[in-house]
Amino acid sequence: MRLVYRAGNRQVALNRLCLLQVVFGELYNVIRIEKLNKRYGSSHVLKDISLHVRQGEMFAYLGPNGAGKTTTIRILTGLTRLSSGNAWLNGFHVERETLAAKRQCGVVFQAVNLDNELTVFENLNIHGLLFCMPLGERRQRINELVDYVGLSDKLNTSVSRLSGGLKRRLTIVRALMHSPKILFLDEPTVGLDAGIRRRIWALIKKIQKNGTTIFLTTHYIEEAEFLAERVAFIDEGRIVVVDSPQALISSQGEWAIDLMVNDNIKTRYFRTKEEAKHYAEQQDESFSFRRVNLEDAFLSLTGKKVR
Repeated sequence: MRLVYRAGNRQVALNRLCLLQVVFGELYNVIRIEKLNKRYGSSHVLKDISLHVRQGEMFAYLGPNGAGKTTTIRILTGLTRLSSGNAWLNGFHVERETLAAKRQCGVVFQAVNLDNELTVFENLNIHGLLFCMPLGERRQRINELVDYVGLSDKLNTSVSRLSGGLKRRLTIVRALMHSPKILFLDEPTVGLDAGIRRRIWALIKKIQKNGTTIFLTTHYIEEAEFLAERVAFIDEGRIVVVDSPQALISSQGEWAIDLMVNDNIKTRYFRTKEEAKHYAEQQDESFSFRRVNLEDAFLSLTGKKVR
C-alpha cells in the first residue's frame, strides 16, 4: 500500500495506523480508556477502568445504581475531570484535547433537557450554533434529521406539546446535529412504555447502521441483549467482564428454573431443556421455567441485579 504524507507528523501517524489496521485486520478503537480512576474525596468511584470500543460498534455498559456508569460517561464527554489514567475519543485525549474530543461525540442523558418553550426547529438550530455550523448546513442537517425520525410535521411545534416518546427522539437527533462519530446514550428509554421503547431501539439500530459508534447504559437488561454486540459489567467502580451478550448468557446455561424456597427465589441453570424439566419434576416447591438471560450472568458474577 502506498502512503500519502501530508499535513505534518499527525497525518503521517494516521496513515501508519491505517496501514497497521489493514495488515492486522483490526478495527479502529474510537473509544480508548486506560486505567481510568475517579475519586471524590475519600470515595473511589472508578478503579482502573480499561475499555476499547470499536468503530461502528454498539457497546453496552451495565451495572447497578452507583456502579460508576454515568461518571464514566461524564469523564469521556468532558463534564467531569478524571483523577488518573487516560481516555481518548477518536484519537483525541479527553483532557489534553478537550474541544476536539467533544466534537467527536453526541450525548443523550437520562433527563430530557430540551427547552420546552422553543420549537423542534429552534432546539436543533441552537445546538448547531453551539458547534459553529453555518446557517445553510444547519438547515440542511435539521431537515435530514427530522425526516430521519419522523418529526418533519412537528418542526414548528413547541416541545412542550410533544409526547414523551417524541421528546426522547428529539434529544437523540439533537445529539446527532454535528455528525458525531460517537453517540453516548445514558438510559435513553427510561420512563417510556414498552411500545415506545422498542421504537427508540429501532432508531438506535438505524443510527448504528449509518456508521455511528454507540455507547449505551441501561437498566433494561433486554435492551442490552437486543442492541449490543458487546457488553461490559461494572460493579463498585470495577470492570467485572467484557464479552458478547450471547457468550455471557451461554456461560450460565440455556435454561433456568426459579424455585420459591422459604419466600426466596433460588435459580438453577441447565444446558438443555430436558435437564431442566427433569430437575423441575423432582421438586416440591413452586417454580418457573424460562430461558437464561443477561441479568442471570450479571447476578452470577456479582451477586447483584442490574436494576
